[in-house]
Formats: sequence, C-alpha cells, structure tokens
Amino acid sequence: MKKIFYLLLIACLVAGCALNLITGRNQLSLVKESELQLMAVSEYRTFLTEHRVLNSATSNNAAMVDSVGARITNAITKYFNSKDKGSVLEGYSWEFNTIESKDVNAWCMPGGKVVVYTGLLPITQNETALAIVMGHEIAHSIAKHGNERMSQAMVQQLGGMALEVALAQKPQETKDLFMLSYGIGSQVGAMLPWSRQQETEADKYGLIFSAMAGYDPREAIPFWERMSAQSGANPPEFLSTHPSDETRIKKLKQLMPEALKYYKPRN
Repeated sequence: MKKIFYLLLIACLVAGCALNLITGRNQLSLVKESELQLMAVSEYRTFLTEHRVLNSATSNNAAMVDSVGARITNAITKYFNSKDKGSVLEGYSWEFNTIESKDVNAWCMPGGKVVVYTGLLPITQNETALAIVMGHEIAHSIAKHGNERMSQAMVQQLGGMALEVALAQKPQETKDLFMLSYGIGSQVGAMLPWSRQQETEADKYGLIFSAMAGYDPREAIPFWERMSAQSGANPPEFLSTHPSDETRIKKLKQLMPEALKYYKPRN
C-alpha cells in the first residue's frame, strides 16, 4: 500500500493534479479527456456489436431512454452555458442506446456515450427514476470520475505510462482498465466502488440535471430504496460500483433543497 501511495504522490507531483472545473477539487489526471473520448468511440462501437441493441422505433423502452436522454442533455447544455462553463462539454457527441439484458446496470463513457440495460427498468419503474439514474451516470462522466479512476489504475497497474504507450505495449490490459474505470463489463466488481466523494458529486449534479429536465428529483429517494432492497448475496452490477445504503439516502435528502431550486415540472 505504501508503494502505491508513493507512486500516486509522484504521479501527482510530476503530471500535476488538474483542477476540476465542475467539482472545484484537484483530481489525479494522467490522461487527456480527448484521448479517452477517442477510446470511448471505439469501445462503444465494439460493445454495441456484441449486444442486442433495441430500436426506439419498435421498442417503448428504447424510445423512453432516447427521450430522457434528449431532455437531460438539453438541460446539461443549458446548465453549463449559464455558468459560462460550456467548455466542459467540449468533444461531447451524445449517444443513447438501450441493451436487452437482465443485468441491472447503466453507464456513460467519456464524450456522452450512454447505455441503459433493460434489467434496470423494473427497478426504476418510471421515467422520472430512469432520468435520475441517467443524470447520475452522466454526472460521473462529466465530473471526470472515470478519468480519475483510470489515472489511479494506470499508476497502480501500468506504472503510470502514457495512454498511447499503454495501448501500444499493453493493449488488452489498458482496454480492460478503461472498461472497469467506467463500470462496464462482467468484471466490474474487480474495481472498488466509486468513492463517497465521487458518489456525492454525481448525486448532486445528477439531481440538478434531471430537475432542470423537468423530472422531480425527489423520486431519487424511493428509487435508491428499491435499489438497496436488491442487494444481497448477488447484488446487481450497478451496486458493485454504486454503494446504496442509509447514509447515501440521508445525503440525498440533504442535497434535495438545492436540486428543487432547478425543478420545473414538464408541461
């Protein structure tokens, strides 16, 4: 553990901890976001070819995901433009796809590449809860939490080498780290859950984004209660990276007054 700590410390001093324009805190960032976005395009395409993608023209579930995605992305653009931080979304080209799968999961790659699994929908139960989950996952990506985890993993497992070098010398290991960093794949449990700080940040902005899109953020409470009830001997993949407990729900209640300031019910 001491060795990992010193490697992280050296990496932070040499490469510099980048100031996150959204969260206001310093994050270890060894990889350019533009590089991760390029990698996401390739990995997203590969993922879609390996899974059954539903068509919104023939699937109500896919149509709902697309509709929620459009509303939330419009809200996100409006939010950051109002803060004069439109550059945060540089390189984003939003895509939303619904995967036919019993897995309870959803995620967002860099650059706005989003996937929702149909196994999640019986737990969300309604469009509002789905919007809250999607807002939460997108917030993880926009806040560069995956970049932070990827940087940490590259220090620990690849010696802190540059992404381009890692892809050339250890392509499979690097791709695996990328997928794990964003909570994607069957080995998702191999990576530690999002930190409390990352989860709180994703909850905060996810609630704001969904509220601005016209979805009642208070639906987050019953949703996470339902999700928590799913935990057991074999918790869903989603819970492998997203801890759900009383502490989290308590924190959501604390965040709710701010989120409600942005809430305007849809017409």
